[in-house]
Amino acid sequence: MRPNPVKAALASGGRAFGAMVFEFFTPGMAQVMAVAGAEFAVWDTEHSGVGIETIKAQMAFARGTTCTPFVRVGSHEPHAIAAALDAGAFGIMAPMVETAAQAGALVASTRYAPAGHRGAAFGVAHDDYRPGPPAEKVRLAHERTLVIAMVETAEGVANVDAIAAVPGIDVLWLGHFDLTNSMGIPGQFTHPDFQVAIEAIAAAAARHGKTAAMMAADEAWAARFLALGYRMVAYGIDHLVYQAALARGIAAMRAMAPGTESP
Repeated sequence: MRPNPVKAALASGGRAFGAMVFEFFTPGMAQVMAVAGAEFAVWDTEHSGVGIETIKAQMAFARGTTCTPFVRVGSHEPHAIAAALDAGAFGIMAPMVETAAQAGALVASTRYAPAGHRGAAFGVAHDDYRPGPPAEKVRLAHERTLVIAMVETAEGVANVDAIAAVPGIDVLWLGHFDLTNSMGIPGQFTHPDFQVAIEAIAAAAARHGKTAAMMAADEAWAARFLALGYRMVAYGIDHLVYQAALARGIAAMRAMAPGTESP
């Protein structure tokens, strides 16, 4: 089975930079991101509306690239987690993790018995359809799978130390919009309470040898969180990155042609 270089880098104290995919589920997307320098990508199923057939195709397109594929699942349901992993994801991101118990159940869904309750299927997409001893595949799958718990509620922040302490949780991912909504300060990313929360996530990750992570809307956001100790950062969401670049280009062309009206 192919190894997970992102998990290895983070476990050794390194950093990883990548992207999130919500809209551009095209055959070349993984390679486009890889050429741009993305070490990983998270394909979203929580908000994008895509299903497992699309995800399985995307995992296949990522095979052979240097972009490590992860999937954000829409729920904590074991079948949703197993489906993403069986399709070839090297790890999963789960939303709204608020307690250590939820974190433990999440890990169990990514592990085969006796460590968990992931259903066993071998010689399929996740092991590249290769033959081999099942016991060795189980070992390698556990070694490879990255488990990302999203901390995006006030309760999650209150319990973040306990969540970080759960064996098998690798990454604490800040869900910034949902967190501010939960805290009653929607979109107020400079609010002192938000600052306390994001520092708590970073501190809990550091205490337990885990990785704090987030999605940066721009370079200023990235600088802010890297300075706090966040070590896994996705740069924007695919269609928003494209939209911003397109807007800059069109604005520049309008400036070159005085009298051109904006729509």
